[in-house]
Amino acid sequence: MTAGRRGCRTIVLAEQRKGKYTTMIKSMTGFGRCEIARGERRISVEMKSVNHRYLDVSIKMPKKLNFFEAAIRGELKNYIQRGKVDLFINYEDLTESNVCVKYNRELASEYMMYLNKMAEDFALENDIRVSVLSRYPEVLSMEEQTIDEEELWQLLEEAVKGAAEGFVETRVKEGENLKNDLIGKLDGMLTHVDYITERSPLIIAEYKHKLRDKVRDLLEDANVDESRLLMEVTIFADKVCVDEELVRLRSHIETTKENLLQGGSIGRKLDFIAQEMNREANTILSKTSDLEISNHAIELKTEIEKVREQIQNIE
Repeated sequence: MTAGRRGCRTIVLAEQRKGKYTTMIKSMTGFGRCEIARGERRISVEMKSVNHRYLDVSIKMPKKLNFFEAAIRGELKNYIQRGKVDLFINYEDLTESNVCVKYNRELASEYMMYLNKMAEDFALENDIRVSVLSRYPEVLSMEEQTIDEEELWQLLEEAVKGAAEGFVETRVKEGENLKNDLIGKLDGMLTHVDYITERSPLIIAEYKHKLRDKVRDLLEDANVDESRLLMEVTIFADKVCVDEELVRLRSHIETTKENLLQGGSIGRKLDFIAQEMNREANTILSKTSDLEISNHAIELKTEIEKVREQIQNIE
C-alpha cells in the first residue's frame, strides 16, 4: 500500500475518530493492547503512556515493519494529543512459503571453472560433487519472499487501531474520575471564597470599632475626631481590601468547572488557570491580618495545589 493511499484513508477516517473523543476529559496515563491473527501471521500491539508536556511517541518494532512508522505515528495522532507514549509491536509470520532457496548458477559455474583450472595446473583429480559444490558460499542461499505491503498494513493498522481504542478508553475512564473529583474540590474552594467574601467587610467594621475605643481610652473620653477616624479606617480598608482578588479567583474557579464540563484536551489551559488561582490566593493571604481569613486562605492554597497536581494528568 502506497504512502499516498494510506494518507488518504487516514484523512477520511480521522475526523470521525476525533469527534468521538473531542468532548471527553482524558487522563494522560493509559494502557491498550490488541492482537490480530490472520492465517499464519500474527501481530500484537501494546501501548502505555505517562504524563508529558507534549506528545512524545516511542515505537519499538521489527525492522521489517519500519517502513510503516510514519503511517503508525499519523494514526496515533487521531487518538492522542499529549503524553509520553511507548508502543511495542510484535510480528510473527509462520507461513512455510515465506522463504525460498535461491540457486546462483553463474557463481557455481565460476567456482567450477576455477576448480577445473586448479586440477589442470597441479595435475590433480577433480573430485567435486554436487553436494560439495552446493556448500560453497552463496551457491545456494535462503531468500525471504517479498511481503505484500497492502495486506501487511491492513493487519498492522487493525492492530494499532484496536490497541489505540482500548488505550483511549482507559484514559477516558480515568479522566471521568479526575473530572468528578476536581469539580468536588472546586466546589469546596468556592465555600472558602464565600466565607472570605462575607468576612472581609466585618474586619473593617471591627477595626473601626476597636480604633474608636482605643482613641477614647487615650483621650480619656474626649470627643473623637470622626473625620480623622474615617481617614484611618479608609487607609486600613485599602490595605486589606481583597475584593478584586476574590472576584478573579471566583471567575477562575467557575471557568475551570465550565471547561471540565465541556471536555476536550484542556490540560494546558487548566494548568495556566491553576497558576492564576494560586497567585490570587497568595495575594489574599499576604493582605489579610485576620486569623480566620488567613486560615481559609491557607486552605484555599492547599486545595489549589491538589487541583493543580491532578490537572497535570489531564490531556
